[in-house]
Amino acid sequence: KPRLVIRITSRHVTAQMVEYDTKGDRIITSAHSKELEGYGWKGSTSNTSAAYLTGLICGMKAKEKGAKEAVLDIGLQVASSKIFAALKGVLDSGIEVPHSDEVLPDENRIKGEHVAAHAGLIKDKKIRFSKYLERGLDPTELPKHFDTVVSKIKEDKK
Repeated sequence: KPRLVIRITSRHVTAQMVEYDTKGDRIITSAHSKELEGYGWKGSTSNTSAAYLTGLICGMKAKEKGAKEAVLDIGLQVASSKIFAALKGVLDSGIEVPHSDEVLPDENRIKGEHVAAHAGLIKDKKIRFSKYLERGLDPTELPKHFDTVVSKIKEDKK
């Protein structure tokens, strides 16, 4: 089985499907959160939503190449909701990966409902959500924006 390798940095998320080979690992496909801009994503490229979307792209690409299953490889990183959000994206693409449902983040968290709720309570969004606003995204609209980007990814990968 190929490995699903997920790596999180302070700015980005990377997901790869990797096959072992005696001459060295072979990358079947990969996705990077910078690709999200191509789908109109205006949010962070390192949050839980971006992790899910990156996983979804990786899974859809892997399916196009004939992959059906993988084994999760998180390396030496500490397990986090971002890693498991990326896993959820891969699962939602149709790739089978052994896991416990208990580790998967709640759907509302993946969509950014908590960010939208917090943004709704803050009077001066310019300080807390300046990057979102610079990109033309009202943070209270993050869940709706997330759904739009998911639809674009699925449409693109049909």
